[in-house]
Amino acid sequence: MIPVAQPSFGVKEKQYLKSTIDSGWISSKGEFIEKFENAFAKKYKVGYAIAVSNGTAALHLALKALGIGQGDEVIVPNFTFISSANAIIHAGAKPVFVDVEKETWNIDPQDIERKITPKTKAILPVHLYGHPANMDSVMKIARKNNLKVIEDCAESQGAKANGSFVGSIGDIGCFSFFGNKIMTTGEGGMCTTNSKKLAEKIRILRSHGMDPKKRYHHPVVGFNYRMTNMQAAVGLGQLESVDKFIAKRDKIKIAYEKNLRGLIKSQKIQTTPKATWASPVCWFYSILVAKNKRDSLMKFLEKNGIETRPFFPPITTQEAYKQYAKTKTPVSEDLAKRGINLPTYFGLKNRDVEKICKLIKEFLK
Repeated sequence: MIPVAQPSFGVKEKQYLKSTIDSGWISSKGEFIEKFENAFAKKYKVGYAIAVSNGTAALHLALKALGIGQGDEVIVPNFTFISSANAIIHAGAKPVFVDVEKETWNIDPQDIERKITPKTKAILPVHLYGHPANMDSVMKIARKNNLKVIEDCAESQGAKANGSFVGSIGDIGCFSFFGNKIMTTGEGGMCTTNSKKLAEKIRILRSHGMDPKKRYHHPVVGFNYRMTNMQAAVGLGQLESVDKFIAKRDKIKIAYEKNLRGLIKSQKIQTTPKATWASPVCWFYSILVAKNKRDSLMKFLEKNGIETRPFFPPITTQEAYKQYAKTKTPVSEDLAKRGINLPTYFGLKNRDVEKICKLIKEFLK
């Protein structure tokens, strides 16, 4: 079976991890946490980076640090993984779902403007499947309406919008290092911000609300959202290789497009978009096929040893969120029924891509 995703580890990760075990500093204190945070902030040109336990925790901390809670509304795309909305609910706020653009598969600025109310406090754009959201438009709307912006960068680490790294544009950026992401710490996440004040708030909230200068003194109610030194050690090693990971994914994208050229030209499939202002990364190579062929194509590929994944269903189609389905999101609904993520990871071979594409061509001929 060719998996849809697979992590890649090198010598550095093992070396750094062994160092944490040998030192005994395996929990939420140790040299690698600060090293990882500093290296991450420097690489993505942002003032502060705060390592946390996972990407959902990063979103929750961002919302709480910005003071968003009961009675507030947060605008979020309907076409995304459910954690983007779950964090809003856990913060005590209300998610307001908007559609995405056909051109980028990301949050639609025009629909954002339609959904703003006196209760709106923030916009939570998601940089989906490696392509950045239209942050110029999002930030203009936010400034005009005095709204906060939290970027969900879980699937697009290293991507840029108009020359700026995702996670460095809004008030807070949130990253995930789950096992299928561009780099991984097993579980893990990061908050980024250019605000010293917000960075300090996040650091306090992630560690039980404890005052960093006065042990066991808790000025606020916080959470245990800390990353371990062991995870940070792996993360630092992964970060040192992340450019190599991204470059390989770009080569995989080129290989897919070369092998699927005929189907793309005949419009039997559509591929991942790229806006002129965007520098995306290839998290998953994604295709759109006819609605009546998507599920049967995935089953055909599975039968032939290829794992794939469907696109995310719109969040308001989930049982837990049906009460929030106030308006239609037709682009989200269309993409969800047609989209497939194909295997994309550092260890994927050219012959694997050729096999996958041969099977797709055979099915769609």
